[in-house]
Amino acid sequence: MKLGIFFPGQASQQVGMGRDLFTEFAAVRELFQQADDILGYSLSRLIFEGPEDELTLTANAQPAILTVSFSFWTVLSPFVPDGAQLWMAGHSLGEYTALVAAGALDFADAVRIVHLRGKFMQEAVPAGEGKMAAVVGLSQEKIEEVLGGLKLDGDVAQLANLNSPEQIVISGSARGISMATESLQDAGARRVVEIKVSAPFHSRLMEPAAEKLKPLLDELRFRPVQHAVLANATAEPYPDDPAAYAELLYRQVCSPVRWTDTVRRIAREQPDTFVEVGPGKVLRMLAAKTVRDVPCASVGDIEGFKRTLAFLSGET
Repeated sequence: MKLGIFFPGQASQQVGMGRDLFTEFAAVRELFQQADDILGYSLSRLIFEGPEDELTLTANAQPAILTVSFSFWTVLSPFVPDGAQLWMAGHSLGEYTALVAAGALDFADAVRIVHLRGKFMQEAVPAGEGKMAAVVGLSQEKIEEVLGGLKLDGDVAQLANLNSPEQIVISGSARGISMATESLQDAGARRVVEIKVSAPFHSRLMEPAAEKLKPLLDELRFRPVQHAVLANATAEPYPDDPAAYAELLYRQVCSPVRWTDTVRRIAREQPDTFVEVGPGKVLRMLAAKTVRDVPCASVGDIEGFKRTLAFLSGET
């Protein structure tokens, strides 16, 4: 059996996520408690009770999503058939979850570093000075052509998330994205929709965050991945040498997330299914729009967990 395993990124958070698996499995409760102890505050209570605006803060959302996603993987992975080939990837923040799931990074180190990653990203650009927007209905080449023709005069508008052939997210300064929105609509985009995020992620405006994060990444103890993990910045598998891992995560902060290429790269391995492991179903839907001949499943709640177990056991 071959499986493509996807881990979601920021914006997939929701109050109450993971509660049913938390109730069902002691291993999940242990991971939530570990995250609470690492951070020095009750991330668990924030996940289950909110308030939503506090959970959505980048410094909270990133460790919360990682904790929930890895908890789901912890209870799912024992049911993966022996000898199965796993190809893993995570969208932005989810790349850290993939590295934990592949045995390259300790859960405790990952919780700590993504909390700081979120803090640094939030601090990089004052609130209201950055924007992101989803562009639907234009090719990557056309969007690049439009962005390249803008007279930005110091403002920023660049590709951020190459999510599917039909959806690409741009990121930059508030004025730059506003200018880009108008030009992209004139160029024939079906929709250009501003995304409610707290900072212009995956743009060069994140350089201050990347520089703060770099020495902390360099201090992490990475191990060789036990399963293939694809990097956001390259859409290619991580090498066997862990010395390269910190650099890939550093580059990721300001580089576009090459998700379309990532899904297609895993599809070349002819997986039996894609499985999104974590809250939400966004990556499942993006995969379905990118590669139409691979079934997609999601493990975001107890029902999704049971359906995926049935597939893994050959019952469906």
